[in-house]
Amino acid sequence: MPIRTAVSAGLRRVRENGRGRWLRRAVLAGTAGVVLVTTGAWASTGWIRSGADGHTYTAEAVPEAPVALVLGTRVQPDGTPSPFLSARLEIARELYATGKVRAILVSGDNMHHEYNEPQAMQRWLVDRGVPADKVVLDHAGFDTYDSCARAKRVFGVERATVVTQSFHLDRAVTVCRHLGVDANGVGDVTMRELNSRTWRISSTREYGAGLKAAVDVLSGRDPVHLGERETALDDALRAG
Repeated sequence: MPIRTAVSAGLRRVRENGRGRWLRRAVLAGTAGVVLVTTGAWASTGWIRSGADGHTYTAEAVPEAPVALVLGTRVQPDGTPSPFLSARLEIARELYATGKVRAILVSGDNMHHEYNEPQAMQRWLVDRGVPADKVVLDHAGFDTYDSCARAKRVFGVERATVVTQSFHLDRAVTVCRHLGVDANGVGDVTMRELNSRTWRISSTREYGAGLKAAVDVLSGRDPVHLGERETALDDALRAG
């Protein structure tokens, strides 16, 4: 075999072997990553279920608390709450009407001027008979962790009833409790039948959301926007 040909063949084998090693390492790294994420998701699911055990109720059975913390979700383009959010608000309205809570803290996303979950939530509640001075707005509840952290650190909440959909409830209650709020929870189940597809998708996403929640709690991160201590909820609870 000519020297040039032999050298070329040798270099080709080196390149091919190099590519093979790189591919094997990439596959091993990817597999390890999948295993770590899967293990973390299952571990966080157990942590969430354990943290919420004994702290989720129906609206009729939940113990009284000073405040209901309603977690925000999508508002429609016309500014009205989505069906999922309306279902949460109906629970909060019922809790107030039956004397289970004395004020309602609505916490949601208002990162952009044209999108305002807390304002839509307040309007829905007031239109249905809840006094305006009993509804307090948290405009920086960008996720569950931020809502719970701000409830404690900005609004001074010590004990609350958390309101969301039932597939999200264990995570919300567990996060709030780990952040120092003595939280119980009431979860909406009506949307399971009314919008089963969205319910199923959202339920599946809880595995990833649970892992993020565990990381947030372990890191002890500050909310995206912490801000100064606010007294609006104190005022609402003092109001007759």
